[in-house]
Amino acid sequence: MAWVSPLLALALTVLLASLLFIALDKDPLAGLAVFFVEPLRGLRPISELLLKATPLMLCALGLAACYRANIWNIGAEGQFLLGAITGGGVALWLTMYNLDGQTLMPFQSPEPLGPRGLYAPVVLLAGALGGALWAAIVAWLRDKFNANEILVSLMLVYVAQQLLNYLVFGPWKDPQGYNFPQTKTFDVSTWLPVLLPPTRLHWGFVVALVAVLAFWLFLSKSWRGYQLQVGGLAPAAARYAGFSSRGTLWTAMLLSGAMAGLAGAMEVAGPVRQLTPHLSTGYGFAAIIACFVGRLHPVGIVFSSLLLSMLLIGGELSQSRLGLPNALTSVFQGALLFMLLACDTLINYRVRWSVRRAGLKKEAKHEPRGAQA
Repeated sequence: MAWVSPLLALALTVLLASLLFIALDKDPLAGLAVFFVEPLRGLRPISELLLKATPLMLCALGLAACYRANIWNIGAEGQFLLGAITGGGVALWLTMYNLDGQTLMPFQSPEPLGPRGLYAPVVLLAGALGGALWAAIVAWLRDKFNANEILVSLMLVYVAQQLLNYLVFGPWKDPQGYNFPQTKTFDVSTWLPVLLPPTRLHWGFVVALVAVLAFWLFLSKSWRGYQLQVGGLAPAAARYAGFSSRGTLWTAMLLSGAMAGLAGAMEVAGPVRQLTPHLSTGYGFAAIIACFVGRLHPVGIVFSSLLLSMLLIGGELSQSRLGLPNALTSVFQGALLFMLLACDTLINYRVRWSVRRAGLKKEAKHEPRGAQA
């Protein structure tokens, strides 16, 4: 039942969505088709589905490592943004270094800085390092001052967003961008190669699938992954076995931050190709739901990420085709999580209804203590 409950939660979410469409005076069949049929109709919609599932998979894999270690990182969204900032900063620097034959900076280089085929991997590496450093702030405050990682990681999301706003409205703003808050479009040498032309799906999807395999091997076959899971399930047993709680904290947070930062760098080097204030559509927060719907298992996260990406695409289509608000996607995501929690509660606990008569209670009060026992 623990593995069936996500399917039951999805069925209950679909039922709730149908009632919501009826309340909004919309055809429920047409509404459900927008969310669950249109994203699968044709090569281009499927490629967009896989494109949106890629950052969800990467963020959810890192969060699964944290949650298995009983470390509650809620700030994958901020780590995603920092990865986009650091990866995008490297891509912007390479672009400004005269890679496209234009004189853009006084220190332009007449020769390329190494093989151009390495520029995209360098951008991804910079994004992973940026996300890991942002998560390291949370780990350090938890390790040094016992700060609550839930609050710290969540608050750092807004700090990351403000930092992104400062850069795209300020020093990194494109002077030829007609006063729009965005950077210059990155040079083509920093882009991720397209996997299925003429779609936008890039090789980052393959990297995400490799990361799924790597995390499965790490969590189920490695000694360090075993220590991480024991520390989350039985902290007392982990201390008795000599496992380091500090090592578990730092390993889980750095892994989670690196994966979210890698997802952010893939977003700027893949479909977006520049930095904007509205870079993320809530991938870091949606990854929390994908993580739990996937049962904290790497393979389950693949399917849950596809489901969440269907909701994201369906929310975009519902605005243009049905005139529904964009917030409907968040409503469905939250409903899916609440339904899953409800199903899990009913799996682990049995609801029992007991009816007591007032007369029996009154008689029990007058009985001797031994008789009541």
